[in-house]
Amino acid sequence: MGTMSVDRRQFLFGASVAGFGVLIQGRNGWAGGVGRNETMQFACIGVGGKGRSDTEHVGKLGHIVGLCDIDRKRLDSMGEQHTDAKKYADFRALLHDLGAQIDAVTVSTPDHTHAVAAVTAMRMGKHVYCQKPLAHSAWEARLMRETAREKHLCTQMGNQGTADPGFRRGVELIRGGVLGDVQEVHVWTNRPFHYWKQAPDIVARPKETPPVPEYVSWDLFIGPAPERPYHPGYHPHNWRGFWDFGTGALGDMACHTTNLPFMGLQLGLPTRVSAVHSEINPETYPAYSTITYEFPAKGARPAVKLTWYEGAKNGSRNLPPDTLFPAGVKPSDSGSLVIGSRGRMYSPSDYGSEQLLWPADTFKHVLLPRIERERDTDLSHKSEWVAAIRAGKPHHALSNFDYSATLTETMLLGNVAVRSGEAIDYNPDTGQITNSSTASQYLKSHFRAGWEL
Repeated sequence: MGTMSVDRRQFLFGASVAGFGVLIQGRNGWAGGVGRNETMQFACIGVGGKGRSDTEHVGKLGHIVGLCDIDRKRLDSMGEQHTDAKKYADFRALLHDLGAQIDAVTVSTPDHTHAVAAVTAMRMGKHVYCQKPLAHSAWEARLMRETAREKHLCTQMGNQGTADPGFRRGVELIRGGVLGDVQEVHVWTNRPFHYWKQAPDIVARPKETPPVPEYVSWDLFIGPAPERPYHPGYHPHNWRGFWDFGTGALGDMACHTTNLPFMGLQLGLPTRVSAVHSEINPETYPAYSTITYEFPAKGARPAVKLTWYEGAKNGSRNLPPDTLFPAGVKPSDSGSLVIGSRGRMYSPSDYGSEQLLWPADTFKHVLLPRIERERDTDLSHKSEWVAAIRAGKPHHALSNFDYSATLTETMLLGNVAVRSGEAIDYNPDTGQITNSSTASQYLKSHFRAGWEL
């Protein structure tokens, strides 16, 4: 393959840590960090759904002192496993009361409250593990990256496929130039099918206003979003399809499925984003979108165009053209395709941990990753974050906010293009749209009074 354009020792640091699935202590503690012989103290914000496994995982890596959820049933269920942890409905009260005891925080709430919880914790000097897509808006993602840098904190986004050795081998192959010059990438997802409702099934706010269940703190669920009446169509699951709470299929899956080409090609931020999509309504994400991101040339790498496909059009899945694949090969349910001057890399999975290369004769001597089905990459991903904290080296966590906030900012710009109905020209240095004041309003969420960042 020739010379790798990546520091392989640092890149694979996490792969070796991840292999154990247990805490690997660094050799030295650091100022504001955790000493090598100390027990890590965690607080967990959002402990239901994905937050349940996030909480269970960090409980294996240290001690949980605080639990928080707006749903008391979920909170009490997790409290049965961590009987000495204090329980809260409001993360602000948790951080105020337990701040001196906490080393690190997990944030596993709906998308619209990721930034307010994570930034509040980081401003207190707490290390943060935050679920993808990290933020609800491009502006929030940018703020999270800047805050982590300023505070020199160890962070990690919950795109756990990053910890898989197969994914890391795929990144090595791309960076090593095995595909030649890459100028075209295609990524697609099976969301939102069978996972949540949005357009065309839901295109307006529910008219019914049933009473709030006594175990739900509805005002805290709303958090920074505009006020609206409670409805079971939002909590605990279908919030993903609503503009005010979720980030749609793009937010849910792009931080997984674009991760392999994004990291492999070191794409950074785009300069232009455009979209073709179905009808837009004020409440929910559209039935389908095809979003095109244009990235400028960087060093020896040429400019790259990445196309994202989601949803269904006229009753058929919105997928890349069959002509991009060899005869007889159809796009998988979810995956990515990287097209280079020497050949193509196809990953038929969400996390990019498996790859196929063609033409087969060109790549017959390339060593592809061995898939390790028994590996718990989700726990490994958190182990890597904890190891980074103990070492005092933020970049030892491969999906740290320097990287993952850039990935999130990039992907969420697609929703700006969709919602505005305009192709946008973006300045990566300033985080501003240079050709449309209409589209610019969608760069930042509107924070309810008392929840501003």
